[in-house]
Amino acid sequence: MSTTNRATPRATLPLVRCAIYTRKSTEEGLEQEFNSLDAQRESAEAFVRSQAGEGWTALPDRYDDGGFTGGNMERPALKRLLGDVEAGKIDSVIVYKVDRLSRSLLDFARILEAFDARHVSFVSVTQQINSATSMGRLMLNVLLSFAQFEPEIIAERTRDKIAATRRKGKWSGGRPLLGYDVDPRGQRLVVNAEEAERVRAVFGLFLEHESLPAVARELEARGWANKRWRTRSGREAGGEPFTKVGVRRLLTNVLYAGKVRYKDEVHDGEQPAIADPDVFRRAQELLRPGGRGGLAPTRNRVGSLLRGLLRCAPCGCAMTPAHSAKGVRRYRYYTCTRAQKRGWHACPSKSVPADEIERLVLDRIRGVGRDPALLGELLAQVPDDGRTAEPEAAAAAALFDPLWGTLAPADQSRLVGLLVERVDYDGARGKVTISFHPTGMRALADELAARAQERGA
Repeated sequence: MSTTNRATPRATLPLVRCAIYTRKSTEEGLEQEFNSLDAQRESAEAFVRSQAGEGWTALPDRYDDGGFTGGNMERPALKRLLGDVEAGKIDSVIVYKVDRLSRSLLDFARILEAFDARHVSFVSVTQQINSATSMGRLMLNVLLSFAQFEPEIIAERTRDKIAATRRKGKWSGGRPLLGYDVDPRGQRLVVNAEEAERVRAVFGLFLEHESLPAVARELEARGWANKRWRTRSGREAGGEPFTKVGVRRLLTNVLYAGKVRYKDEVHDGEQPAIADPDVFRRAQELLRPGGRGGLAPTRNRVGSLLRGLLRCAPCGCAMTPAHSAKGVRRYRYYTCTRAQKRGWHACPSKSVPADEIERLVLDRIRGVGRDPALLGELLAQVPDDGRTAEPEAAAAAALFDPLWGTLAPADQSRLVGLLVERVDYDGARGKVTISFHPTGMRALADELAARAQERGA
């Protein structure tokens, strides 16, 4: 009896197409011939070669994100990788470490969900994790939790360090400040003599004029501006002209009094004071609400009929409500925001008495129903829906006067807003232009008729 020995043919291993993803948070060093992204890829390629017996092969396409954070998914190479996964071009994604793919637990879960939908495995080379196994998936979630935890701890430590630094009176960094330079030997402020004289002059001007716009106007006339400096990348920054807000920010900065601030705490600082303590104190008193040089307390909006409607025609800026007081009398105005920020010389309109321009607008509204030309022009723009527009407009005009005086300020403002689209004031030419909403008269008629019906019920 004879037997025949037959060799069993070896099964052909399926090809596992491996995409290597690399990421680096900063662009520093990427211009070098061999950088961090290259090192990550080299390590991943070596791992893939070690699995060649299992049919693994590295795809030639590079998925490199240099200078992108792992905290979100807004990365071009990652988007391209996910697109190729969706297209079925990839069987496994290889990374050097888990946090190279994502530092967000939520984002990582979304990425893994996309991988699972296409039966794509995920492998971390240095942590020996393979999502194809249950143990690998467990370890993956644990490591990713720590990857997300790490930047949160770093941020917390940074906040604690800044708080401790400020409480010791040290400068903890930030935008360079007029009057000081940063000592290149350490993180501390040293006085810039030339700029310090300008800072003292700003305090002096404010005590003299007791007006932020007046100081801003004087600084502009002198050609003085905010501090200018060069960034680490060599770019020029700063040097903006002073505005009213900028002057106020300078005058209230406790660094000039030799202090440092941390939230609501004020501590003695290491840097020398530039402003005299008495001068600094007097400036703060003037800047308090109710002080002669400070900003007026915010008033209730309902007292300004044209808020949001009135604009300065020469500047194209909004005109905002303001007021002044003389004895017990209070005078209301609308002031151009450009004039407020840059000084009166910056705007030919400057301001207009509120009562005067509000009365003019109201008279024009009352006259709409009695002006056939204007009424016809407005009604011509209203879509024809079968309603008789002209009698409605006449009814609105008839109802306006009896009801107007009985309305609360908020309701008066809303009714004006129904009809008026905007009001342009040109102080240089003494001209006021009122633009009406095309459908405003009909809306006003409906509103007034409803109110009249309510009062008659």
